Amino acid sequence: MKFNFSAGPAMLPAPVLKKAQKELCDWQGLGISVMEISHRDPIYVRMTEEAEQDLRDLMSIPDNYTVLFMHGGGRGQFSAVPQNLAKPDATVDYLDSGIWSQFAIREAAKYVQQVNVVAKVTETAAGKAIPQVSDWQLSENAAYLHYCPNETVDGIALHTVPDVSVPVVADMSSIILAEPIDVSQFGLIYAGAQKNIGPSGFAVVIVRNDLIAETCQDKVCTVMNYKVQAADKSMYNTPNTFAWYLAAEVFKWLKAEGGVEAMADLNQRKAALLYECIDNSSFYRNTVAIANRSRMNVPFQLRDDALDAVFLREAEAEGLMSLKGHRFVGGMRASMYNAMPFAGAQALVDFMTRFEKQYS
Repeated sequence: MKFNFSAGPAMLPAPVLKKAQKELCDWQGLGISVMEISHRDPIYVRMTEEAEQDLRDLMSIPDNYTVLFMHGGGRGQFSAVPQNLAKPDATVDYLDSGIWSQFAIREAAKYVQQVNVVAKVTETAAGKAIPQVSDWQLSENAAYLHYCPNETVDGIALHTVPDVSVPVVADMSSIILAEPIDVSQFGLIYAGAQKNIGPSGFAVVIVRNDLIAETCQDKVCTVMNYKVQAADKSMYNTPNTFAWYLAAEVFKWLKAEGGVEAMADLNQRKAALLYECIDNSSFYRNTVAIANRSRMNVPFQLRDDALDAVFLREAEAEGLMSLKGHRFVGGMRASMYNAMPFAGAQALVDFMTRFEKQYS
């Protein structure tokens, strides 16, 4: 069996893929593919409504929040957030916890007067760490605070929601649906789909209604305008119909598996198993402080990086795919989203143990 540790596009649940394969040419007995039907057909609209309700159920989304299914993935939201939530002369606060935060910061700077970086990851004796919120340099009048709870490249996570007086915006691309959260703590949550939801090029936005009552900038790209998309139920223009369908199937699968609570338990066990292997070894290392370790993306390095290519080649031969670290940081990275079974984490640890014995 093969296990795909890709950071995204990532492993999808096997039952979802099998169902999509079965229905590809004949969706709901219509004799045509879901990719061929109009997004405004009542049958398709009913599917989208069920998908939204399933997501609301899974995340316990309050009634005063709007759910949008949008184009452009997470990067599209890097520009949509400041355009929709901040006036051009505003100040916005951003936590720099890694590469994706930095991309978001650079994009926000195009649309607002002042992007204030409240804190950055620091090197400590315990490893890379995020400073305590009490040490952040918060603005007095920020339009919002943006942070990424889980940085996929660096494997750095913030496991608590910042307690601040302004709306909190979270890029949950790699952590959404992986553990229970209190949506009411956030002004806006967005997530690229390609990790825990479905295919790439699709995004989910969960936004508090008062924040879309009036768009803050006059020249917001209409496709990315939350107010417009909310009024048209995410169908201002033709959506990614196949991605929406697959997302709907993933939501159903999650419910059948026990919901977000079951995923949280599974993800905790997978991460604990892999970190234990790394921590008990002098052959592997992880450079993130324990308090800020990601449960979704576990980067690690070999003591001798000359063995990297050998490790990757032998891992792939055993069906352990896409373990190469991000090009910006190198090393290895195991991404273990909801669709990764515990058996995948166990297979990786078994391989790592054998590899260490052979090459130590």
